[in-house]
Amino acid sequence: NLNNISATPQLGFYIIGFETFPFISVYFIFLVFVYGVTVLFNILVIYVIASTRRLHTPKFLAVVNLAVIDLFLNTCTIPSMIKIFLIKNNFIPFNLCLLQMYVYYVFVSLESFALAILAYDRLIAICFPLRQNSINTVRSMCCTISITWFLVMGVIGFTTGIMTRLSFCRSVRVFSYFCDYAPVFRLACNDNTMQWFAASFFSILLLFFPFTFIFLSYVSILITVFRMKSVDSRVKALATCAEHLILVAIFYIPLIVIFTVGFFLGVVNPDQRVLSLSLASCIPPCINPVVYSLKTKDIKNQSTDTVQN
Repeated sequence: NLNNISATPQLGFYIIGFETFPFISVYFIFLVFVYGVTVLFNILVIYVIASTRRLHTPKFLAVVNLAVIDLFLNTCTIPSMIKIFLIKNNFIPFNLCLLQMYVYYVFVSLESFALAILAYDRLIAICFPLRQNSINTVRSMCCTISITWFLVMGVIGFTTGIMTRLSFCRSVRVFSYFCDYAPVFRLACNDNTMQWFAASFFSILLLFFPFTFIFLSYVSILITVFRMKSVDSRVKALATCAEHLILVAIFYIPLIVIFTVGFFLGVVNPDQRVLSLSLASCIPPCINPVVYSLKTKDIKNQSTDTVQN
């Protein structure tokens, strides 16, 4: 009985997601550029905010949180993808596979919550302007960010930990661009119902729950904005939300489409899934500091001074 096979982890897996891609060298050159931009601009944002006392506010604390997450998210996947391409070594040991899986899903989930925290900051600023300084303090923002980190690390720790219960007595070829959760547990030859349920439940908790919060926040924001009597006030209020909405669209739309269509319906072409998911994961951390942080007047002025000095 396959269900009774003891869980004996394999030595490792072979990542084969890019083997059939045409023009793969062009894509990897693009990834090197994306990673360079990600590291440069996110470190610049973190340095500027950390070194400027007047930017030590709840809003910019949330921005630093996003920049740190972006840095780790691309670091856990892009260098390993480039290594596979350059060295032609696509083997990853079992324990390293679980570590990469854990780190990737921690930071994808944290990215989701970081965008929700930024939506919360906009919600308080626009809907409760007179009480903003008492509701949204640096201390409360630190607590909110800390809670999301502990929650996500605990949840992903559980979902990654239960992968050790699986036995891989058939193929160990993972069709993805990293040690991806669903492609790995589907290779198991014993029962993977628990892993499927965990992936389904926690995708809703860590992806759709923050997205729903963001959606409801903007419903509240729009109601408040359209109650304003001055057109100028409406435009200014909505302008402060524009960059955040761009980030939300760039991050959530591709992931929600890929996960819902691919995970539950299973109709996505494997090659298209790998390319789409890698782009959906790698592009937002590169674009976030450019679109959001460096277009913010305070950061732009300070970063210009930093570069000149």
